[in-house]
Amino acid sequence: MKLLENDTIILRALEPEDLDVLYKWENDSELWHYGVTLSPYSKFTLRNYIANSDPDIYQTRQLRLMIEKKADEKAIGTIDLFDFDPLNLRAGIGILLDGNYRNQGFGSQALRLMEEYAFSFLMLNQLYAYIPRNNTPSYRLFCKNGYIENGLLKSWIKTENEFTDVYFMQLMTSTIRNH
Repeated sequence: MKLLENDTIILRALEPEDLDVLYKWENDSELWHYGVTLSPYSKFTLRNYIANSDPDIYQTRQLRLMIEKKADEKAIGTIDLFDFDPLNLRAGIGILLDGNYRNQGFGSQALRLMEEYAFSFLMLNQLYAYIPRNNTPSYRLFCKNGYIENGLLKSWIKTENEFTDVYFMQLMTSTIRNH
């Protein structure tokens, strides 16, 4: 089996054809409080982002890949490595799945593929995720896939009228489960 794919999905680089779906996801204000988005993105901005995406994680310190269903070549989400630290061999990981494709196993599959890439190809020692306390589906996904809660960041993210806590989750090479 090739790296970054299995029988069901492939993790691939961004393509110009992804503009409309990225525009939809990035401008879904219901998702903004899970990340760092403060305002809508224009198609112009996203078009430039796609055109200038550098797949060299050693230069950009991040990597965003599309999650694509192989059966119909439909983009169903994104998965990111961010804050890549080649000295300490770690990176943050984040995932977004289109609402129509949640709770169908695609998130776990995408995590496993990215973990395999991070641990066996990039030779990282650990991946970590920040998960808002109110994002129960994401918390369950990461727990189910072997990530361990190693901290709670109090009042870490400001939502509309309050602050919310964030779980700090880690998966280290020493604790990786067999798939």
